[in-house]
Amino acid sequence: MLALTSLSLGIFLFINHLLALIAPVPCKKFLQYFLRSHLWGMLLLTISGIWVFLLVTTIDLGEFSHMRHLMLFAIIVSASLFGWLVSSFLAVRALGFILLLAARPILEMTFLQSGFSPLLLSVLAYLWIIGGLMLVGIPYLLRDIITTITNPKHQRLWALVSYLGLIYGLLLFLGGILSLS
Repeated sequence: MLALTSLSLGIFLFINHLLALIAPVPCKKFLQYFLRSHLWGMLLLTISGIWVFLLVTTIDLGEFSHMRHLMLFAIIVSASLFGWLVSSFLAVRALGFILLLAARPILEMTFLQSGFSPLLLSVLAYLWIIGGLMLVGIPYLLRDIITTITNPKHQRLWALVSYLGLIYGLLLFLGGILSLS
């Protein structure tokens, strides 16, 4: 499972950052559109709400197990209210939720594992946690970052970020291949 995760995340990062290098103009336009997109916000918020709902239905809540139905109801209500009342940077905040949720299974998978691939996956998961917290708490920071890297004056910065993602994706892919053998 660890090798498959490393391979798939490596391919995902490699392809996305390769697209950013090959076709920077559509990628920059999409990033600028994504910031204020209500459609993407509702889609990602729905995915994260369903993810949390399924997580609470299957996880051991210990002494709070008797409150499971109340928690499930609260998840539905809070996700609905969040989508209705928080309109500014909804897509950015929902992306932060997704990153925070995605870090958990990766960290569980790499727990007490040694090697190149678990190290790369753990670093990625902790970057997702830090990024997710920042996206939820201060979403305008992503707007400022995207404004900076998509500025035509900063072509080298766009290329640097794209190459870093490309290299990290390649390293994850190679780590997944090494984990298979």
